[in-house]
Amino acid sequence: MYRTALRNVLAHKGRLLMTALAVLLGTAFVAGTMVFSDTLGEAMKNSLSKSYSDISVLVTDPVADSPFRAKDRSGPNRGKLTDDTVAKIAALPGTERARGNVSGFVGVADRKGDLIGQGWSSRGSNYAPDASGKDTRYPMAEGRGPQAEQEIALDRRTAEKGGYHVGDTVRIASDGPAAERTLVGVFTTDDPEVESGGTLTLFDRATAQKLLLAPGQYSTVAVTAKPGTSQDELLRSITAVLPGEGQMQAETGQELTDRQTRMIADGTTGMKTALLAFAGISLFVGIFIIANTFTMLVAQRTRELALLRAVGAGRGQVTRSVLIEALLIGVIASAAGLATGIGIGAGMRALLDALDAGLPAGPLVVAPATVAVSLVVGVVVTTLSALLPAVRASRIAPVAAMSSGDQPAPQKSLIVRNVIGGLIAAGGLGLVALGAASGDSSGRVPVAAGAGLALIGIFILLPLLSRPVIALVGPLLRASAGTAGRLAQQNAVRNPRRTAATAAALTIGLALVSSLTVLGASVGDAVDRSVTSSMTADYSIKTANGISPDPKLAAAVAKVPGVAAVSPMSDVYWKLGGSERAISGVDAGAVDKVVALTLDSGSAASLKEGQVLVQAETAKGNGWAVGTVLPVEYPDGSTARVTVGGVFRKNELLSPVVMANTEVFKHSEDPYVTQILVKAADGPSDGLRKAIKDATGSNPVIDVKTKQDIRDEFSKIITFMLNLMYGLLAMSVLVAVLGVVNTLAMSVFERKREIGMLRAIGLDRRGVKRMVRLESVVISMFGAVIGVLLGCFLAWAVNGTLESSLPGLATVLPYGKLLLFLALAGLVGMVAAIWPARRAARLDILGAIKTD
Repeated sequence: MYRTALRNVLAHKGRLLMTALAVLLGTAFVAGTMVFSDTLGEAMKNSLSKSYSDISVLVTDPVADSPFRAKDRSGPNRGKLTDDTVAKIAALPGTERARGNVSGFVGVADRKGDLIGQGWSSRGSNYAPDASGKDTRYPMAEGRGPQAEQEIALDRRTAEKGGYHVGDTVRIASDGPAAERTLVGVFTTDDPEVESGGTLTLFDRATAQKLLLAPGQYSTVAVTAKPGTSQDELLRSITAVLPGEGQMQAETGQELTDRQTRMIADGTTGMKTALLAFAGISLFVGIFIIANTFTMLVAQRTRELALLRAVGAGRGQVTRSVLIEALLIGVIASAAGLATGIGIGAGMRALLDALDAGLPAGPLVVAPATVAVSLVVGVVVTTLSALLPAVRASRIAPVAAMSSGDQPAPQKSLIVRNVIGGLIAAGGLGLVALGAASGDSSGRVPVAAGAGLALIGIFILLPLLSRPVIALVGPLLRASAGTAGRLAQQNAVRNPRRTAATAAALTIGLALVSSLTVLGASVGDAVDRSVTSSMTADYSIKTANGISPDPKLAAAVAKVPGVAAVSPMSDVYWKLGGSERAISGVDAGAVDKVVALTLDSGSAASLKEGQVLVQAETAKGNGWAVGTVLPVEYPDGSTARVTVGGVFRKNELLSPVVMANTEVFKHSEDPYVTQILVKAADGPSDGLRKAIKDATGSNPVIDVKTKQDIRDEFSKIITFMLNLMYGLLAMSVLVAVLGVVNTLAMSVFERKREIGMLRAIGLDRRGVKRMVRLESVVISMFGAVIGVLLGCFLAWAVNGTLESSLPGLATVLPYGKLLLFLALAGLVGMVAAIWPARRAARLDILGAIKTD
């Protein structure tokens, strides 16, 4: 039986090719994901370990090291890391060297005035030369380190992006106005943040402290231990001399490395899990192909298997024979998939390097777990997929050896299958609807569970659905293709189980693709309506790093010719009416010009009198109305009473309570300004936008955006995510295409006598090709229609769970894209039928008729 199994694999290698390819692709996706994740994780771990290689203990001032701190926010009674602290640490017996570091946000403009890199990863620090006059942490590739206030040094990557050389003038900006400095040095660094695309600007110590923190103050102190002194011993010594009684954070270099290693492991694990989920989808789709292939092989070899039973082979032997065939295919395809996956992992790494993603370099990592998992997954999936066909093969009676030829196995009634499928599908759809009705995140678990059950139920029901759905296109096929069209329809519904198994692969892919597309369109529409309905201003001024823009910019922008109104939008949390509440600060005279403010009662003009506006839901929930007097407690400790001057409808730009900025700024030394809204007298224009940018001091950190820019920004994010998902799902769609090709090719072999008879009674080669192509298109379109309908339903359900976190979200069906998906499914059917159709058309008439 083992020799028989091997002979069958070799005899049917052409028919098993597509099955092997499906296993290969799925296994390659798994292996590629693991290789890429392990390679990236190892490279990042090695890069971060270099960052702490010369640090025994790192002392951090949590307030001074925060990117959102103000220079004087720490208060006079709080401990600070000063020159005196550094001197005390340096004087400890176990200290080799103590280096004070200043860190803060510094943006660098390119020659066009635009910010280089992203605001969140743009940093500035101090150049700290040793006795030799050099800073070993930042070795200079060109020039020297900064020594005066007007001098800076840039990392080599940033200098190259900006096109700067030593001696050039560079425009930079921190929390204050932009300034021009002379570039005196270009340095190299293994700082992981810089290697990941961030920018680093170095100043001399005094300038860095003045610009980023405060004179004589540091964000961190990096300490190197003397030989023979352990990190823990040094840590205990340093902790004893730190100011602030526990306000400082001190960690050993090993603790820092371990923490970063855990963070990297968590990050790469999450990415690996997400990628493996898509690999799992590809393998799941492959299951249908494998099971379909072996089912058809068993049906075609009915007489052969019956003869084996007749000469003494037992049921167990026949089952093992089929499973051995699957095992051999699984081993070969998995090994090839592993090799392909290693290439995919290397290719993904090279692609990110070519796109300048800023990831650290490192060798390709192929872990033993990757080899083991890839081989086991491929073999197990293949073998389990062939289990049911193997059991069916063992049930073939010996008397079947007397049949006149290879005939498909008789189809049992679908009644039991349909009942089971109907119950599962109904339960799943009910759970999905229940979760969607919740309106918040609590419905996500029912939706996820229901979606899984619904998919399983619909897969079971696909044979039942195939007849009525395909019957709908019957008249069209007969009208457009005549006899070939009628034969194609009949072939598609002749074996509903096979049609369902072939279409199921496309159903999965199209369900996922269409649901993602509907979700993307719905979220994009909600964001667009939010921007359009909430904001009547023409421009929004924000900072690229998320730090509060200087409210004084509003006065400068207001002087620009063509500007009609300007309002800083500030946010504070004060105790109002007995509870802590979010309060929006606005310009009392401009708010109705920059924000779509709809009042149910009262007037926005009441803001000028020191009164407040309250959102309708908040007012109703607290029993407030126009004229209600509320107690308020300010951060400075003073108290007062304010009157409700108006009740407004919900607006996404405003907190539940709105107050004039004059009142907010009066009682808060450092209010957080989210953005500055600007209304143009004659609408937006490129000239006015440039004038507003100039009024901000041409600061590269300041972004001046129109409403369309804001829409486009969100649209790019959504489009990027969708394209990424489409790319990951492409593998499963490709596997589905292989399934259609495989089924058609084997179906042609199974129907050789039938095709020969059709040729004999007058159907020409062109008609045979048309029949096979139309059958392929019908099956593909059937799977696609079911998938698109299911995907739209699931997207509607997911939208229901997002309503609370994304107000105004409604399900939007992008009909153009959905129709495009259906058209592409039809094209897939046409392409998949090219080889099977040519094969069918070239069959020898007499040879096909006498097939035994």
